[in-house]
Amino acid sequence: MLADKTIAAMFARLRANDPAPTTELRYQSPFELLIAVMLSAQATDVSVNLATQKLYPIANTPQGMLNLGLKKLKVHIQTIGLYNTKAANIRKTCRLLLDRHGGTVPRTYSQLIALPGVGRKTANVMLNTAFGQPTIAVDTHVFRVSNRTQIAPGKTVLEVEQGLLKSVPAEYQQHAHHWLILLGRHTCVARKPKCRQCLLNDLCPAAVITTTTHGAR
Repeated sequence: MLADKTIAAMFARLRANDPAPTTELRYQSPFELLIAVMLSAQATDVSVNLATQKLYPIANTPQGMLNLGLKKLKVHIQTIGLYNTKAANIRKTCRLLLDRHGGTVPRTYSQLIALPGVGRKTANVMLNTAFGQPTIAVDTHVFRVSNRTQIAPGKTVLEVEQGLLKSVPAEYQQHAHHWLILLGRHTCVARKPKCRQCLLNDLCPAAVITTTTHGAR
């Protein structure tokens, strides 16, 4: 793991470059964000946005989603991977939101993960992005960047999440999730990371290795 001062320097640069990062998913309410995040599993934000921009004008509440019906819901999300399972989970979640939470999205981790189709990552995204809590959701991008940079190395998602909560200074935790996602999505990509373009290339041990053994990218 990197030294604390190096990690702090990394996040200081990320904040200076993008003071208020946010999700690339489009939403106008916690419920819309919840559905979008559920749909985004093994799918791109672009594909989710294309689907929800047609879905939400028709159904953007739990009751509206149930009124839409399973078949029509599937039609709207059929371009997204695992749409059959996601459609079923969305309807089950909408029913629980109505029965247990008065149609609103709950604000606690335990209540969120009790919803069908909502796992640890989705719950943390909701807590952070919808409700402003300093949680750090770990998706494939955050997992890769955390290990590659050595900010919070770990073999499992939970290890990386716990490592980030320990290593990321408190003043940066609110936005750390989005900074790391955006870095992984656009610069620190899985294949051929764009080290030359990276704000952190002089602080990242992976960039140093790349430069000295294979030439800078």
